[in-house]
Amino acid sequence: MEKTLVIIKPDAVKSRCAGDIIKIFYGNNLELIGLKMIRPSKTVIENFYSVHKEKDFFKPLVEFMISGKIIVCIWSGDNAVFKVREIIGSTDSRQAKAGTIRNLFGTNGRVNAVHASDSLENAEKEISFFFEKTEIFEN
Repeated sequence: MEKTLVIIKPDAVKSRCAGDIIKIFYGNNLELIGLKMIRPSKTVIENFYSVHKEKDFFKPLVEFMISGKIIVCIWSGDNAVFKVREIIGSTDSRQAKAGTIRNLFGTNGRVNAVHASDSLENAEKEISFFFEKTEIFEN
């Protein structure tokens, strides 16, 4: 079984649609094996998104991600990374396929409700960034 990280971003938490987002993942045969709500510091988010440090959207992304609470969760299932990426849709919510999370709950290109790992390698790194092994509940 693969594991992947999903972050429910501040816009989705503030608009009270986190439960609806979680329900969508459950409805797609994924198992929730880790979950917590945090208010990340600027340093945490800068480190998490450090791969984008030189890009023009880095500073606005950091400011957005520290603007409120986020929910970090780990989902497990067959082909979980790909499945979650399909469920969330394109990065730009305005271009996301109808019925995807970003289409349903995102506001624009960067205010897009969720983050999800884009590969197994990144999923492993991202999960360990937010979770200790004792916080992951695999069967």
